[in-house]
Amino acid sequence: MPEDLVNPVVEFTAQGLGNRPAAHIWRNLVAVDLSFCTSSLSDGIRAESRAEDILFVLEKRGVTIPDDVRERVNDCEDPEIMRSWLARALTAATAEEIFGDA
Repeated sequence: MPEDLVNPVVEFTAQGLGNRPAAHIWRNLVAVDLSFCTSSLSDGIRAESRAEDILFVLEKRGVTIPDDVRERVNDCEDPEIMRSWLARALTAATAEEIFGDA
């Protein structure tokens, strides 16, 4: 389909889904592969997406996320650290456990 027709459909669908769990799935389905980009902008987009993934996993597992944990996750820009936090989010009993500080 022509891009000028696809973009509004993608955007309207995303807006319609709001903050429902399906919105996260939709976003992943229509995400553009920016792995070839090395700018600070593309790095920021990837970090934001990874932070959302970490928090999403914790929320879906019913883990309470204190504001300081949410802030630390959102402020991190190191992809390797965030990858380890995401892995820990799958099994952590508390949000603080994702950091592995103890």
